Amino acid sequence: MTDPAPTAERKRETGVWPLIHTERAALAADLADLTDDQWETPSLCAGLTVREVVAHLTAGASLDTVRWLAGVIRCRFDFDRQVAVRLAEQLGATPGETLERFRRIVPSTTKPPLPAIAMLGEVIVHGEDVRRPLGIRRDHPIGVLTETAEYYRGSDLVVVARKRIGGLRLVADDGPFATGSGPLVSGRTLALIMAMTGRAAYCDDLEGDGVELLRSRCGTA
Repeated sequence: MTDPAPTAERKRETGVWPLIHTERAALAADLADLTDDQWETPSLCAGLTVREVVAHLTAGASLDTVRWLAGVIRCRFDFDRQVAVRLAEQLGATPGETLERFRRIVPSTTKPPLPAIAMLGEVIVHGEDVRRPLGIRRDHPIGVLTETAEYYRGSDLVVVARKRIGGLRLVADDGPFATGSGPLVSGRTLALIMAMTGRAAYCDDLEGDGVELLRSRCGTA
């Protein structure tokens, strides 16, 4: 008898990939006309420029489990070093090359040993890491944002999120997302996602008695 759980999970994974591809394509389009100076803008991802964040996204979509594990071993299980090495591999000689490499991975379904929903979270969060400093706005579909928020509220796998929002009540005012109990943090689903993943700048977009506690937890592991 077939176990229905793995089958359901495979269907869910398959359904997430078109969302990932759409988000990647939208980001590539938003970055198409940047100047060289704009590519060097500091992103919301600490220590990385816009260009480096895009190279990081390319790297993540270029590593299958075997290559990821080989790199981890080569870097002696220093995961930060592994990220830096893979980013450098995908940076290219110019911003134009950085963008072209990213465009090539838009339809990719290659990933490290992570669920596909984590890859969706990566492109949404890192996409906003570069859009906000550049003054670019994307109106993400609320269903995509809600699914991403639901993932992060229960996970510390790629980035600490579940622990960061412990003891707080998060409620979206533009969609159905809600989680937790405690002092209230409310606002757009996107702002909640970005604050959950440590981006303090998005706390300015939130309201409620719990905002300052959440802000104090941003920028921490």
